[in-house]
Amino acid sequence: MDDEIRQKILSLLSQHRIMTLATLRPDGWPQATTVGYVNEGLTLYFLCGPSSQKAGNLASDDRVSLTIDHDTSDLMAITGLSMAAHAQLVVDPVVAHRILQLFPSKYPEYPEQMALPVPMPTVDDVRIFRVTPMVISVLDYSKGFGHTDLVTC
Repeated sequence: MDDEIRQKILSLLSQHRIMTLATLRPDGWPQATTVGYVNEGLTLYFLCGPSSQKAGNLASDDRVSLTIDHDTSDLMAITGLSMAAHAQLVVDPVVAHRILQLFPSKYPEYPEQMALPVPMPTVDDVRIFRVTPMVISVLDYSKGFGHTDLVTC
């Protein structure tokens, strides 16, 4: 992957904080949900409930597809990412705690001295998944309608 496309991907990841994540249900149908995320480089992390359908789906099949984008009134200003990836449960409590501490930085409108509208969960309250991209599609309509750059990781 060349540096220009890597920087474009990292820029899009830093501009956003939610993604639509699709997992595979046991009956074969995809399930898409919106989740918050943080990233370290191209690796993404998200939280979900221990008994959530996402966690159950991922226990059976770690393949995911996701999108990160935003709404715009200008059709030719559409930008975003889609990825084919694997999502693995973070089991190391030290890593889990470190990742959990990254989430408040995605919400700068809540200064550190202020409490978030809901208490931050603990590593015992949630499951944290590491998302490792295999293929990234970088969508940029400013380069032409439907233009994508496809990157294999």
